[in-house]
Amino acid sequence: MTEQLFERRLSRRSMLRSGLFLGAGLALAPSIVSCATPTGRPGPTTVSLGLNRALNTLDNKLLQYDAALTVQRAVRQALTEIDANLKPRLVLADQFRLVEPTRWYVRLRQGIRYSDMSPVRVEDVATALSMYSQVDGSFVATFFPEWPTVEKIDDTSFWLTTNRPIPVLDYLMSNILITPAAANKPEDLSDGVGTGPFTVTQADRGSGIYTLTRNENYWAPKANVESVRVRFMPDESSRVVALRSGELDVIDSITPDSTDQIEGLSGVAVQQADGVRLNQLFYNFRKPPNHPLADPRVRRALTYAINGKALVDDVLQGSVTASQGVIPLSLAGAIETGSYVYDPDRAKAELKQLGQSALKVKIIWESGEFAADTDIMESVVQMLSAVGVNATLQQFEPGGDIAKWRQGRAGDWDILGNGFPSPTGLALTIMQGMYAGTAKKEETRDTYHGYLFPEITAIITQASEEVDPARRDALLADAQRRIWATCPCLWSFVPKATLGRRTRIDGIRLRPTNSYALAAVTLNGAQ
Repeated sequence: MTEQLFERRLSRRSMLRSGLFLGAGLALAPSIVSCATPTGRPGPTTVSLGLNRALNTLDNKLLQYDAALTVQRAVRQALTEIDANLKPRLVLADQFRLVEPTRWYVRLRQGIRYSDMSPVRVEDVATALSMYSQVDGSFVATFFPEWPTVEKIDDTSFWLTTNRPIPVLDYLMSNILITPAAANKPEDLSDGVGTGPFTVTQADRGSGIYTLTRNENYWAPKANVESVRVRFMPDESSRVVALRSGELDVIDSITPDSTDQIEGLSGVAVQQADGVRLNQLFYNFRKPPNHPLADPRVRRALTYAINGKALVDDVLQGSVTASQGVIPLSLAGAIETGSYVYDPDRAKAELKQLGQSALKVKIIWESGEFAADTDIMESVVQMLSAVGVNATLQQFEPGGDIAKWRQGRAGDWDILGNGFPSPTGLALTIMQGMYAGTAKKEETRDTYHGYLFPEITAIITQASEEVDPARRDALLADAQRRIWATCPCLWSFVPKATLGRRTRIDGIRLRPTNSYALAAVTLNGAQ
């Protein structure tokens, strides 16, 4: 289900922040109403989480937005995980080492069991890889240059083998959550058993409500809290009110306005960490050759219309960093390739020279894709209007059909507001997912919005096989410069990971991936 928002007005809050946004006379559509959920304060042994996006799955074959990691990995775990320093750490495996360029030795941790006390088997790992590989449109699949195969050695050890070297496979396998083979499917799973510190005792996929209970059979130190209540609350003001009242303990992905509201309040704290997510206004690369946006000169000319400084300072209030490249600079292997320049006169002149003075574009996004998304989109419309571009907006409700639009299977669009995380902390991973499209991937619409440049893909693929880190980084740097030259985005930025919490909650170590270990959370007794 979508909400059509043609000719929307800047919110009063955004207009007051900056005199740089021109044009008025538009009408705001109603805000999306949050789902009805149970109310009341959580009990003394329960933590209540309010998520800004619907948690429709408890594994990540299709869905892995940042905050979902916290809940998904409290139920299911992988052989490895990425820690707060963005390095791989062993979880279900106690050995994971490269023994040949195309072969890794892996051994399962001794005595590892699921919450129903059944043992984790080598076959579960093999089945998990098979299930992930069969999912069309899989977010995780974009990270793997190829799928490794499992060769069993004995009941607890096996080889992971590839045709070509994948020297960062220990990073990549942190995305493969393990489930008993008989219960795994090539689709998202909303219930079932896992090896994590919590079990699922209630799951309502439609409303995004889950109850997790401490796994008393957990193989590692048990979680500190007895239960966790997860609620989907898309309306940010409702989440802030619920946090202030004590109805929620933790809320994620909050805007600077909300941060200002709760900072300094008794019983409430704000935590931040530098992020590794790239939020972008990405062009549709599935346009026919004669379409204006198929011309990189038009794409570049449009970027000059966007006042990134005003968006960062006035709308986002310094809570993000404007991109200086095609991926976040905090990632290992990232380089600065250029900055977005605000020059509306140049935008007008170049569009006129290219015969595009009356250009029309349609911008789509899903509500909650990133903090202050609506304010950003409304501001961008005004900036484009100031250079003669007629921009319209279409906002999709969470759980709607935007996935089909993104894959080119539904309506047409020109620019997508989207966020792309880097759950491994590596430049290589996000570049593999966003910019290494192939003709084969495009057959199933698994490229990133049609971005397909064979020469760039070849360089990224070569980097993915390079064992020498210095040589790998040199290849990635070359690819990043080439990507920047194609002008894939109208504008992009890197947000900080931000959450609000009640001070009765301790033990949250917020990671750059906007997630934290739920088992480490403690309750200090204060309400």
